[in-house]
Amino acid sequence: MPDSDALIATHAPLLAQAREAARTRAYFAAFAESPSTRIWGEAAPPDGRAAFDALLHQTFPLHTPGARGLIAPEVPPYGVPLDISYPHLHADGVDELVRAAKKAMPAWRDAGPEIRSAIGIEILTRINARSFEFAHAVMHTSGQAFVMAFQAGGAHAHERGLEAIAYAYDAMTQVPTAVSWEKARSKGEPQRLAKTFTIVPRGVALVIGCSTFPTWNSYPGFFASLVTGNPVIVKPHPHAVLPLALTVGVARDVLTEYGFDPNLVTLAVDGTGETVASTLAMHPDVRVIDYTGSTSYGEWLEANALQARVFTEKAGVNCVVIDSTDDLNGLAANLAYSLSLYSGQMCTTPQTIFIPRAGIATESGPASVADVVTTLGSALDDLLGDPARAVNMLGAIVDDAVLRRLDEASTAGEVVIKSRAIEHPEFAAARVRTPLVVRAAADADAYRHECFGPIAFIVETADTAASLDAWRRIVEASGSLTASVYSTDADVLAAAHAVALDTGVSMSSNLTTDTYVNQTVAFSDYHGTGANRAANATLTDLAFVADRFRIVETRRPQ
Repeated sequence: MPDSDALIATHAPLLAQAREAARTRAYFAAFAESPSTRIWGEAAPPDGRAAFDALLHQTFPLHTPGARGLIAPEVPPYGVPLDISYPHLHADGVDELVRAAKKAMPAWRDAGPEIRSAIGIEILTRINARSFEFAHAVMHTSGQAFVMAFQAGGAHAHERGLEAIAYAYDAMTQVPTAVSWEKARSKGEPQRLAKTFTIVPRGVALVIGCSTFPTWNSYPGFFASLVTGNPVIVKPHPHAVLPLALTVGVARDVLTEYGFDPNLVTLAVDGTGETVASTLAMHPDVRVIDYTGSTSYGEWLEANALQARVFTEKAGVNCVVIDSTDDLNGLAANLAYSLSLYSGQMCTTPQTIFIPRAGIATESGPASVADVVTTLGSALDDLLGDPARAVNMLGAIVDDAVLRRLDEASTAGEVVIKSRAIEHPEFAAARVRTPLVVRAAADADAYRHECFGPIAFIVETADTAASLDAWRRIVEASGSLTASVYSTDADVLAAAHAVALDTGVSMSSNLTTDTYVNQTVAFSDYHGTGANRAANATLTDLAFVADRFRIVETRRPQ
């Protein structure tokens, strides 16, 4: 068996760097985000592709306690059949799975924060070493383009996992494990007690994955729960199983090597329309839940899984307020990129754009709403005019529901920028669409709710004050993860900042170059605030990790 002390020593420098980065919020990257062969070597890309190809049309080699039979539920967005079978967990197997997870917990609890954190980092580094294989898995389940799958599904997800480990380590080590306590008395010997403080996990943790960002959204909760001592059951979205199956496989291998029960990490796969997630969520021994997905199911979990600490990221309406700018072309190019990236299938993508009906002031003089729309359309054409470049920006539509939503949105007002289909040069069956932009009436309902996908609404308002008020009311009703404001007026920016603080929305202002509202950086940017309906937690802070364990004290006379 490998030496646990050696593993702790190996990963101590990286853990220290991550803790310092989380404290200072300075730039820090532990993992390479570029797939360049100068970094990875010439063999890495073909080896990763070969490893992915070897998984296709096979039974995935993983054991799930309580599973019966096999299931192959994935629907590939690029049209490449995966045909990978996984152990099929039915509702009647949940008790067996939870029992196996609970049985594994005591030894993991007793191991302590140092080795748990080191094993968490070991799992991450082994996953990172297989980044090309994972990138293909993310690409062909989520619809992300390859480079985005390599970055967001790989290095950026790994950074978020490491960030969670760093915060968890800090939270667990705030108190000593043992102290000799002494209190003086007026007469006689002091009162002396030996006190011990033990980090005790809440219980079995459940991670419910999403189809669009199976690793990025799952890794913070996965690693936060695991290193704080909780066994983790991973319930992937039926359409995006493979990236999390690979994750669970790596975790089980590492745990086994270091003498722990591999059932500390298990995979629960079911089919579309099945209810295993809800059965697990309501199990009395499931005490922590991480969920990313629809508002309706997230709120159901919050209202019903009362035995568990539930962390949710749900849907929201991300707004853009345009008041004025000194770089209209830069504004349009930046917004076009944000709307196009992964076909708008990001929870942080801007959707509803407020512009005063009288137009805006620009560096070249007044611009009407029509002028702004025309400039945005030109920026989208410049960005997406070349199909080979466009598909690498847009990726593929993840499922039919997004296509239906795209069709429905076109009836919500005047279509000012049409969505068009693009043929993928490599994957003929891929569903690729450019963004749709609709001018919606101020009293329309569609723009007030999330329309997930490549959809944006232009809403004309009486003035910027009305835009800020409309933005506020949308957040209060529907929640929001991001907001973008453009103005050359300091008073307007101050008023917008006040709205962001009041409603708990992360705001960016005057982005015109290569920083985008829908992208966040681990260790510096918080993802969500937990302060409005769109999410009840943020990735990642102490509050995200500290409630996954309790501290149990024992004492005796000394």
